[in-house]
Amino acid sequence: MTINDPMTNNDDNNDFCTVHLSQLKLTNFKSYEAQRFDFSPRLNCLTGLNGVGKTNVLDAVHFLCLCKSHAGLNDRNLVRHGESFFRIEGLFETEGDAVKIAAKFQVGQRKEIERNGNVYERLLDYIGQFPVVMIAPDDITLVQDGSEDRRRFLDSTLSQISPEYLQNLLIYNALLKQRNALLKYFSEQKHFDPVLLESLDRQMPAPAQAIFEQRRIFAEAFQPIFLEYYASISGSREVVGVRYESDFGKGDFAEMMRQALEKDRFLQRTTVGPHRDDLGMFMDGQAVKKFASQGQLKSFLLALRLAQYEVLRREKKLTPILLLDDIFDKLDIQRVRQLVALLIGQDFGQIFITDTQRERIEPIVASFSGDYKVFEVFSNENKVEIKCDE
Repeated sequence: MTINDPMTNNDDNNDFCTVHLSQLKLTNFKSYEAQRFDFSPRLNCLTGLNGVGKTNVLDAVHFLCLCKSHAGLNDRNLVRHGESFFRIEGLFETEGDAVKIAAKFQVGQRKEIERNGNVYERLLDYIGQFPVVMIAPDDITLVQDGSEDRRRFLDSTLSQISPEYLQNLLIYNALLKQRNALLKYFSEQKHFDPVLLESLDRQMPAPAQAIFEQRRIFAEAFQPIFLEYYASISGSREVVGVRYESDFGKGDFAEMMRQALEKDRFLQRTTVGPHRDDLGMFMDGQAVKKFASQGQLKSFLLALRLAQYEVLRREKKLTPILLLDDIFDKLDIQRVRQLVALLIGQDFGQIFITDTQRERIEPIVASFSGDYKVFEVFSNENKVEIKCDE
């Protein structure tokens, strides 16, 4: 993977391909028993009360693109109550070409992804073909919780860009799981076998180094794009930044593992490696989670996701699908206006927006000169119903 120079105007190349989801069919997915959506190629707004199923539509699109729920739910928890399977089917269109993708999950079996009826043997061969970015209320964990969510942010982005990155990540995580299980076993048995542990340790540096290098390159390209989006959303009110933090750069990884061995044996887990990396987030020289107001946090998170979108667009030469779930909550009116102007003023490809208040959606639709649809989602006798305005 080669991240493009963030200061280069890649739009001059005019070689971006637009992609959109024209149709979505849900069967036993979360709250939906059977539902079909025909979407606009540009702007789709879903309104309705909390809990009626707006976010479930966005999560279905996310699953269809990345083979997993945005909320990190187990596949079993995505099956409609009382059922044993779900199916998500989508029709992606890109410059005259149409592709039917189906995601299927049966309880007790592995999920499958089909492309025009043909099943992928490995999910990693599919992930990244239809890039997606979702902005949701639970993004607050990116800044307020531990480093796991920020690593997931890095992994979600890079896995869509580079199959090699995803392959190295899967290899490293499998080795890490084995190593931690072995450390725990040694402790329980009160017996240590250095030869057995060394057989794993020899395999870990190569994928770990590859993960580090691609995260480092990504972070360098990401920073200036993030700063630009934050300034557009916030009006340059604060000085912000992100910084990649890793054990790498402190020495040889294999040597660091040897030095940490006694600590690892005591804690029964591996204490150095890319599974401990972080993406530091700062505002006016302080950690965002300790300093920022709710409005500032929301602007920071929006800028993170929009920068993620732009990096994906440049690397894939393809416009990702942008999913915006309840984004206007906790934003002051000035930031809402700046965000709306940003979304309308730039070509973000296909956009999905949910909101509980239709009156907040109306100004977006009124300002939008392109094709759009507004879906009103409501519950009727425990069934989800949809009304569509075009």
